[in-house]
Amino acid sequence: MTEPRFFRIAKSLTIAEIAALTGAEPAKGVAADRAIANIAALDAAGPRDLTFLDNAKYLDDLATTRAGACLMAPRYRDRAPADLAVLLVREPYRAFVAVARALFPDSLRPASLFDGAGVASGAIVHPTARLESGAVIDPGAVIGPGAEIGADTLVGANAVIGPGVRIGRRCSIGPHASVIHALIGDRVIIHPGCRIGQDGFGYAMGKSGHLKVPQLGRVIIQDDVEIGAGSAIDRGANRDTVIGEGTKIDNLVQIGHNVAVGRHCVLVAQVGISGSVTLEDFVVLGARVGVNNHVTIGEGAHIAATAIVSRDVPAGVRYGGFPAKPVKQWMREVFLLERLAQQSSDDAPGGDKEKP
Repeated sequence: MTEPRFFRIAKSLTIAEIAALTGAEPAKGVAADRAIANIAALDAAGPRDLTFLDNAKYLDDLATTRAGACLMAPRYRDRAPADLAVLLVREPYRAFVAVARALFPDSLRPASLFDGAGVASGAIVHPTARLESGAVIDPGAVIGPGAEIGADTLVGANAVIGPGVRIGRRCSIGPHASVIHALIGDRVIIHPGCRIGQDGFGYAMGKSGHLKVPQLGRVIIQDDVEIGAGSAIDRGANRDTVIGEGTKIDNLVQIGHNVAVGRHCVLVAQVGISGSVTLEDFVVLGARVGVNNHVTIGEGAHIAATAIVSRDVPAGVRYGGFPAKPVKQWMREVFLLERLAQQSSDDAPGGDKEKP
């Protein structure tokens, strides 16, 4: 269940309203006027809660749930308790998310931790900075000279916005984030502790020492991007680092200089992307994927967690392993290695053989 201390419900929804919102079909006999006021997991839901089922692993929880209503695929209908209000839908989880968004719209975008409006006492805004109507600057934030902050954008406590930075409308810059040498679009969410626009890691290496390479580019973050806590995006060296529209970046991700990330990509926690990499649209990188410099990953490709990508990846494929390769090939190699290792162990003196 959600905690009303932190997230307040916008309004309750009836079964009929949920059906209209999600395209779900209420099962026969379900009361259309039943009110739903919260969401919860199957095993924790109460009579006014909506839950969902899209994995047979949780059928035992379905049998004992006390939920007021449940979104589920038609194939599970006969397993539901008789008193449960069942809503049949092709994609239960996506429908559940749609309802959660309607019940708790304020949870979609971080709010001011100080519950303030305008520029809070203790914030420092340079006289040449420009703030549009509705911008909120929390205590301790610093807005540098010539910076521009769009309407209804929040800059959290102790965040730093550098000189000349432009941030669009309805954005959220989390506490202790820093944004320098960057242009940011609308509806961008940057979570606490992010570092945007600092020097890329560039040195001309030599026997007598390493010469620092000037990092003269910017970071361009397009509309509707979300960047998780503690992630770092370096500015470009001789071109811009670009994060495409709608891309979602998890916590603790490192993106090097000159990287171009396409639209609607997904980068899971602890991904590391070296300089001058290109990710085309809709690429997905699992947790702890590493990408070598100057690699291109084609549109729609998925890279499994912990893979190391050392060469270009075609569009639309699924890769995994080290070095990354087609998933089926990688799994065959793992299976063969395990079998060879087992055979070697069995053949060794004192190996794992049955005793007479």
